Amino acid sequence: MFYDLNVPYTTNHAELQRTLAFLAELGYSTVALNHTISGKLPPDLTSPIPHPLPFPTPPRLRILTRITLDLSTPATTPRLPALLPHYHLLALAPTTPQTLTLACQAANVSLISLDLTSTRLFILPRKTLSLAIQNGIRFEIRYGAGVLDGAGGGGAARRNLISNATALVRATQGRGIVVSSEAGRALACRGPWDVGNLAEGWGLSGERGREAVGRAAMGVVARAEAMRGGWRGVIDVVHGGEKPVEARVAKGAAQGGLKGKGKDKGKQVRQGKAEDEAAKGIGKRKAEVLEEDQNGEEKPVSKRELKRRAKKARTEAAAGTNGEQAASTEVLEGTSAARTVDAAGNSQHATNGTPPAEATDGENLRNETEALEAQGG
Repeated sequence: MFYDLNVPYTTNHAELQRTLAFLAELGYSTVALNHTISGKLPPDLTSPIPHPLPFPTPPRLRILTRITLDLSTPATTPRLPALLPHYHLLALAPTTPQTLTLACQAANVSLISLDLTSTRLFILPRKTLSLAIQNGIRFEIRYGAGVLDGAGGGGAARRNLISNATALVRATQGRGIVVSSEAGRALACRGPWDVGNLAEGWGLSGERGREAVGRAAMGVVARAEAMRGGWRGVIDVVHGGEKPVEARVAKGAAQGGLKGKGKDKGKQVRQGKAEDEAAKGIGKRKAEVLEEDQNGEEKPVSKRELKRRAKKARTEAAAGTNGEQAASTEVLEGTSAARTVDAAGNSQHATNGTPPAEATDGENLRNETEALEAQGG
């Protein structure tokens, strides 16, 4: 993307149309139409450049407006902020060292345009120019008057342009330079690569020369747009991601339907959430039942669920084993207790000298038998 930030606006629309068409063919994407004011600012600061232009322009060519003030006295500087709403770019053309210092300290200026075709150019202080470059201001070199023979003195204008442009490049160390055509006719226009070749004669490298009509000029336009659309470093928000009007209306209606006081309002909100979850199939998970999706297929069991099931199976198996062990233990304990009781009885009879219970019964039977025999005899 290449920029030509100085094309004088003229009421000769036919010539201006040819110039814009030729610049578009040369590869320029953005052109600034310049309106120059000398002396005091008029009461009406409205731009005389019509928008849109009354003639067709190339579709891919972006057209900006620019105002250049011939700064001879500091009296016009307080009204500079009032020009920003009417023009895209604001440039100053100082004619004295005092006005140059004032222009380098201005806050709303995009370009400083010096008349490099003059015979005597005042001394360019390096510190003042460096301060302006640090503040975002760029210095403009206009090659149109030096390209055309017979314009502004012909060969003299070309010599002065080369000499003064070299002094400007030396003072700025090749930084903060923007090259414009100031072409009143299509014949004075040059392509971006030709401008790079011209810049080599002024002490700039070819790459720096192409940047002077490319990236450097683009930075000037971006800074000017930020100044026009911002305030104290805050840029206007073009789109903040607002929802469409229909969505805002629907949300307002939904909120209006849920209006209430105290617990009723909270209950309505909870019911609404529950209905939404039920409609979406969202609810509490049951570990025992596999969830099924809308197609009727079982969802895969998660690793956490598998671990939980394995732990439950181990717990149940351990509980069953413990029950069996307890039953067998009770049987064994009963058997041992019976044996212990029998052993205790036998030991007691032996100690007292009485026979066991079985022996006593046999003796009684024998005695009864003997008694019966005696009676019979």
